[in-house]
Amino acid sequence: METQKVIWTNTAKNQLKEIYQYYKKITPQGATKVKNDILKASRELVFIKQSQQDEIEPEFRRIIVRHYKLIYTIENQTIYILRIFDTRQNPAKQKKQE
Repeated sequence: METQKVIWTNTAKNQLKEIYQYYKKITPQGATKVKNDILKASRELVFIKQSQQDEIEPEFRRIIVRHYKLIYTIENQTIYILRIFDTRQNPAKQKKQE
């Protein structure tokens, strides 16, 4: 099986950093666990059939990790993590994030 390269956009990196900083105020161990779970899920996006079309932005794919939605696209065997959306928020906010 061919391994796909995973590239995080600056937006997604910053959102992951914000998530980590938020949880770090509550519990450093919890912050690390959440961050690691999100990173692990992004590395495990290897099967095309694992892809789920996003219901808000159908041109993109998504995977849910805890209560976060990783929005991504696949181009030329490369996975681009575009952003992370907290699914507890109003879904209308998802498209406004850039």
